[in-house]
Amino acid sequence: METSTSSTTTSSELVVPKTPILDPPESVSDSFPEEKPKKSGRGLAIAAIVLSIFALFGSLLSAVFSFLVLASAAETSSSTGWANFSLDSNSANFTEGSIADVASKVAPSVVSIVTETKTTSYNFFYGATESTGAAAGTGIIVSSDGYVLTNKHVIDSATKIYIVLDDGTVYRDVSLLATDPLNDVAYLKIQDASDLPAATLGDSKTIAIGQQVLAIGNALGQYQNSVTSGIISGTGRSLTATDSNYQNAESFTDMIQTDAAINSGNSGGPLVNAAGEVIGINTAVSEGNGIGFAIPISAVKGMLKSLLETGSAKRAFAGIQYQTIDSTLAIENELSVSAGALVSSVVKNSPAESAGLKKNDIIVAVNNIKIGANSSLGTLLGEHTVGDTISLTVLRGSEEKTLSLTLAEYSE
Repeated sequence: METSTSSTTTSSELVVPKTPILDPPESVSDSFPEEKPKKSGRGLAIAAIVLSIFALFGSLLSAVFSFLVLASAAETSSSTGWANFSLDSNSANFTEGSIADVASKVAPSVVSIVTETKTTSYNFFYGATESTGAAAGTGIIVSSDGYVLTNKHVIDSATKIYIVLDDGTVYRDVSLLATDPLNDVAYLKIQDASDLPAATLGDSKTIAIGQQVLAIGNALGQYQNSVTSGIISGTGRSLTATDSNYQNAESFTDMIQTDAAINSGNSGGPLVNAAGEVIGINTAVSEGNGIGFAIPISAVKGMLKSLLETGSAKRAFAGIQYQTIDSTLAIENELSVSAGALVSSVVKNSPAESAGLKKNDIIVAVNNIKIGANSSLGTLLGEHTVGDTISLTVLRGSEEKTLSLTLAEYSE
């Protein structure tokens, strides 16, 4: 199996134990260019007109070129809102008024998830007593016919699930189709839905520290979408989180860290870039530090693709246990690289064994995409579906090999 693990939690917000994190201040320049003496004359006026015409012509050519590049880069499905954009989508920044524009664009795809739960308690005098409760979280519409992404801990122990759209429409016939065994992700379906506004999914492999983002969710369980803004503060974070009662610990790897406020009830909502694309699923908050964490959207694309194409959300499986390489692990083991995945063991009769992977191999790339802070091995595998054949770049001692591996279906 792969290394990521998950465990059952309640529908309360996941909390990361308080840890001091210091960020250096950002320097700002207050200097302005000197004002140059004004010039006059008919010749200068004519020259200015000619230059203006050339500038206008150049702007038109640039606009046409940009349109053609974006049109060829974006392969968007009308039914899923799926997008395949280049790095430009994650390098975009918010401008005056654009936060409101992006929020209004994405908000219709963000839903409130209301759950009913039943708990049984035992008393020496009265025996077993049953009580009911309710909780609220957030979800993301990912297809026009009603498929919804959320956190697994939002719907854990739910006996009924309701979905409330941004416009107040309530859906009571909602099914839990699957949960990701290696991620805190659940896949829901609104029955008999059509023409719903699907979110556009971006590429979390090209995100950058300092990139501006929005977090949208059902803050404080009030069944209304709220919007907060911030930046990506870190990538590739590993952490252990619990529910608000400090129980049911869950481990995460390859998380996106952000200072955009993620409040109680925001679990399962989108982390959005300035192009209006979902790059993460908000999952946990750090108690007292004002930072939150999101699952990279690329890590769920494989199961989602399987669900949309076949109706069954199957998790792809390689059959290895590994350690994500960082500087500490590299020094301790005298490794030749500072990023990648060090194979700890290979599962017998697995795709990894068939591909020829061995213990102590170092996987440095998948389909020529390097393993790094934005793209762990788990996330890169999570983009693929059962039956996909992938290329692994592997270091074995001083020798580099390219191995072909066909992914199988994960089974616990």
